[in-house]
Amino acid sequence: MTKRKRIIVALSGGVDSSVAALILVNEGHDVIGVMLKLWNDPEQSLENRCCSVESMIMARNIAGKLNIPFYVIDSKKVFQTYVFENFLDGYINGITPNPCIICNKRVKWHTLLQNAEIFGADYIATGHYARIRKENSKYELLRGCDTKKDQSYMLYSLNQNDLSKTLFPLGNLTKNQVIAKALELSVTLSQKPESQDLCFLAGRDYRELISRYHPEIHNPGAILDDTSKSIGTHKGLAFYTIGQRRALGLNSKSPLYVINKDISNNTLTVGTKNQLLKSKFMVYGLNWISGQEPKESIKAQVQIRYRSHTNDAIISPVDKNSAHIFLQEPVYSVTPGQAAVFYNDDNCLGGGIIEG
Repeated sequence: MTKRKRIIVALSGGVDSSVAALILVNEGHDVIGVMLKLWNDPEQSLENRCCSVESMIMARNIAGKLNIPFYVIDSKKVFQTYVFENFLDGYINGITPNPCIICNKRVKWHTLLQNAEIFGADYIATGHYARIRKENSKYELLRGCDTKKDQSYMLYSLNQNDLSKTLFPLGNLTKNQVIAKALELSVTLSQKPESQDLCFLAGRDYRELISRYHPEIHNPGAILDDTSKSIGTHKGLAFYTIGQRRALGLNSKSPLYVINKDISNNTLTVGTKNQLLKSKFMVYGLNWISGQEPKESIKAQVQIRYRSHTNDAIISPVDKNSAHIFLQEPVYSVTPGQAAVFYNDDNCLGGGIIEG
């Protein structure tokens, strides 16, 4: 970009989003900082860690330091509807959902683009480690240059319209370079440790939260071995996920893992680690970033969880919304509800949800 543009930047109070705003301000753009206020459980005093009061104060301070306007947008209702309720429904139906992917598409991008129109902005920008490239009139989503921080997996559900109006100022930087740039701000920034917890859990166990909203998940049933012999009792299928080893309540000389959940019969099947290996599965809810789904099978690399390695695969479309995935090498714990994301080297082609 060479001309001055109006850009909405999503601020979180952390290093990444703050440096993204700094870069755009230094380039001479008209930058507006916004923070989305997300839903948190009203029965708990703990805040949603993505938009705590502390984070909001930090984001406001950054905006002040950069001399840009700052707004807080109430996104609690849309977050509750599309992220939290989807999270509950997933576990109740025996899958392990990834709320962060849904939040990116249905909450963050939807809300930011909607407000870009209100503010007359040309683009939105975030602190994600990913890149966008335009090739032959199509926008491509690429991995961030810092492979340890790459977040393209979480963004596979974006489309051409989303990418055409999005900037990732950190895409060509490493985390160390971002931290170095943050020194220009001369303010205390939040370096939140990466957490495996979801923002609305605020450090609590997800099982406790689901139990409170849906006490019917306490529905004991049989734990079966790989010969269908009953060897124990589970507390309720929502309390377990594929690949789980701990808290099974079984006495066994060798480690046992959850290898299947049968909702219709309310049974949990356990087996050895090798029985977790899979080389083929189905995905549904497909999104092809180019907007054009392949008509025939294609070769690609498939990533089945955030931070995992990719695997060479054949993707064989069934229809517009589903496909068979055939991995060249089997992988552990292919988990229904998680995302399988497709790549051609650094180019994220799209992805779908692993079917149970």
